[in-house]
Amino acid sequence: MSVRDDLTAALKTAMLARDAERTSAIRLINAKLKDTDIAARPKGIDKVSDDEVFAMLRSMIKSRRDSVALYRQGGREDLAAKEEAEIAVISEFLPATLEGEALEAAVKAVIAETGAASVKDMGKVVGALKARHGAALDMGVVSGVVKALLGA
Repeated sequence: MSVRDDLTAALKTAMLARDAERTSAIRLINAKLKDTDIAARPKGIDKVSDDEVFAMLRSMIKSRRDSVALYRQGGREDLAAKEEAEIAVISEFLPATLEGEALEAAVKAVIAETGAASVKDMGKVVGALKARHGAALDMGVVSGVVKALLGA
């Protein structure tokens, strides 16, 4: 089952349950997905792949986290809570990510495999990680771990 199918099923369920907040969040995801599909058309792509959908979802989460921080600075806890609720809904459609020791072990294995010795080799390491683990990576976290292990 693709992410698109999961979104459609979740939207129907939320609408039948009359869950307005969840329905709204899923509609936001669908709108962004449609924009992403439209942006890919000049490249000859009708519908973006699941990996690109996951990247889009991570980008949506990142922008909402930034908004939460700004709302909290401005004393708007109500808007921060709304953004956090949207983050929770968006996160449901992402695959489990490599974290902690599992991520560190994967990075160490790729560093050993590629023979990376310094931060200059970071691109090779990240590229190999993407090829091997793809959607299971949060690139913001991965880059920090790779830099730390390469001695930056």
